[in-house]
This record gives sequence, structure tokens and C-alpha cells, in this order.
Amino acid sequence: MDIKEVTFSYDKKRNTLHGIDSSIDTGKVTTIIGPNGCGKSTLLGVLSNHYKPKSGNVLLDGKSLADFKPKELAKKLAVVHQQNNAPSDMTVEKLTAYGRIPYKNLFSSTTTDDEEAIEWALASTNLLEKRNIPIDSLSGGQMQRVWIAMALTQQTPYLFLDEPTTYLDIFYQYELLELVRNLNKQHGISIVMVLHDINQAIKYSDVIIAMKDGRIAAKGKPQDVITAEMIKEIYGVNVVVKHDPEAGMYIVPVGI
Repeated sequence: MDIKEVTFSYDKKRNTLHGIDSSIDTGKVTTIIGPNGCGKSTLLGVLSNHYKPKSGNVLLDGKSLADFKPKELAKKLAVVHQQNNAPSDMTVEKLTAYGRIPYKNLFSSTTTDDEEAIEWALASTNLLEKRNIPIDSLSGGQMQRVWIAMALTQQTPYLFLDEPTTYLDIFYQYELLELVRNLNKQHGISIVMVLHDINQAIKYSDVIIAMKDGRIAAKGKPQDVITAEMIKEIYGVNVVVKHDPEAGMYIVPVGI
């Protein structure tokens, strides 16, 4: 996926993204970080065709996102938004099955491919035993896995996650991020996500895109992007970068 000089504005007056020129690496986990209001979720929205650029273009397999038909694009990329809603009495399996809509028409019945995709998605997200449970009985972490399962039934090579750990306690945050890593490593899904926690971004990313004021300040491997100087420049916070044989690389804030 290539990002070609993308500028975006919500109100057509003040730009939120400014001439972003970059790419998303195939087969990698890419995490977008940066302070509040820097354009992280906006960039993800442009990459997933939720927002249309004011200028510039995003190319997927050499084709502009704007040139894809909706169902065609839905077979290429799936998105889990920060906030999602569904009827509370809907079962886990029923909600998961909605991800098959791009493969169906008005009069389609459930096919073997549909059943196999749903089964794989439920198994991949460890939800098989909860398939018949209403979603209103699930925890926040379990519910987030259902939304990911629905996205997985689209069977796309790209998966976009907008702040997937928001509102989750630390156990469910790491459970979800382990799931993300497994989806990438075991199934080769290219994943792009927005995270606030820098240490989580270091641990679970192949590539980090650091943003500031609607621009990409740095992009690369975590060990190349996350430096004390870069964190100070982007967040205005002083940190020490640590390296531990067991914990790996991480940062410790020491003041502003």
C-alpha cells in the first residue's frame, strides 16, 4: 500500500494531514503512534477509505482506493473501528457472520466457504465456545475479539485496528495484542493499528510510524524510531530507553 502526498481536511479550511508520502509494508505489523490530535486515527481512516483525501492518493496493489467498488475493497481490507455497535441480543456467531456480506448478494444463502470462514475466525479469536452467547454477556476484551472475528471472516490481506486496546484492562490489552501478533505471524495478515501505549507499540510492531502535527516524523523499526530524542520531540516528555534480556526494549518517563 502506497501513500502519495496525501492531504486531508475535515472542514476544508485547516488541514489535519499534510502531504503524507509513505507506504505500508506487506506482511508486517505497522503501528501508528503520536500525541492526541496528531492525525493518527485520521490517517488510518484515509488508509481504510473511510475518509477521502483532499489531495493525493492511496494505492492498494497499484490501484487507487477510490477506484475500488465497495465489495471489492471489502475483500482487500477489513477495519475494526474504535467504537462499534450491534443489537445486544445478537449472538457471537451471528455478528461474526456479518463479515461475509462482501461475498454475498441479496438472495445468497450460506455457503461452505462462509461456514469455513466463520469457523476459522471464531477459532482464531478463541470464541468457539461462546458462539451461541448473546454479545451483551461478554466482557470488553471478549467483545473486542468478536469485532476482530467479524473482520477476519472478510478474509482480507489487510486488517486495520483503530486503538483496539482502548477501554480494556491490562490483561485484555495484552491478550488482544498477542492475538494481533498471531494473526500476522501465523496467517500473514498485514496489520495497521493505532496505539497510545509506546511500550506496547515497541513490543508488538515490526514498523512504527510516529506522527506529529499531521505529518510523519519518523518511520522504521521500533529500535530505530523510539529514541529519547524522538520521544521528546514528539511528546515533549523526557524518557530513558532501557534494554532488558527478558523484557526487551522499553521506555521509562522521567519528567517533562
